[in-house]
Amino acid sequence: MAGSREYIDQLSRVKTSHEQELMRKANVVGVGVGLRERGGEYTDEPVIVVSVTRKVPRSMLDADDVIPQELEGVPVDVQAIGEPRAFEERGGQHDD
Repeated sequence: MAGSREYIDQLSRVKTSHEQELMRKANVVGVGVGLRERGGEYTDEPVIVVSVTRKVPRSMLDADDVIPQELEGVPVDVQAIGEPRAFEERGGQHDD
């Protein structure tokens, strides 16, 4: 079931219903559906991915900023991505 279309749809529904709440938490810069990361490697387990600038020990977070390990029975994986930056166009001209 973990890779089934129904399960991915469930992940998407749960993500959508909790996204605004998660985005208000400290260090959160994105919420999506993706694969769990363990030891720098991606697994084949689909999860809700909460992207943060950096991971912070739970003891240093306000209770309101703690990201749950699961939402509505769906696993959540917190992944540190650093500061997001937009790509900048390099100098030069484009042929359109």
